[in-house]
Amino acid sequence: MNATDLVRQFEGCRLTAYQDGAGVWTIGWGHTGKEVYAGLIWTQVQADEARVHDIAEAQALLLRYSPAIIDPGALAALTDFVFNLGSGNYRTSTLCTLVNADNWPAAKVEILKWDHSNGVVIPGLRLRRQAEAALLP
Repeated sequence: MNATDLVRQFEGCRLTAYQDGAGVWTIGWGHTGKEVYAGLIWTQVQADEARVHDIAEAQALLLRYSPAIIDPGALAALTDFVFNLGSGNYRTSTLCTLVNADNWPAAKVEILKWDHSNGVVIPGLRLRRQAEAALLP
């Protein structure tokens, strides 16, 4: 499984902009940004192109903060994590510290803690974190 598979599985694709559980305007395969607003409609091609770009950007940001990741499962899982939660959350996290220390057993436990939105456990986030944890070495 790679990051694209994870994004497809857990984001789904919606061609009309919507507010996610945290109130962030989102479209396509989980794309966010100042260009996303109420009433925005994309084609499937636009959504797919944004997904490719967004995953590549998430992976580049991940490798900026954890450049030694070589395991394909870890790369997929953590790219998906950064795609979903942003590089700022990853960069300052205990998870990043554990990954950079090559402490994968503790990283598997730590990633599971990121299953909340606005203080509430979200079942879909819980499943996503479990899938990511399963890919870590």
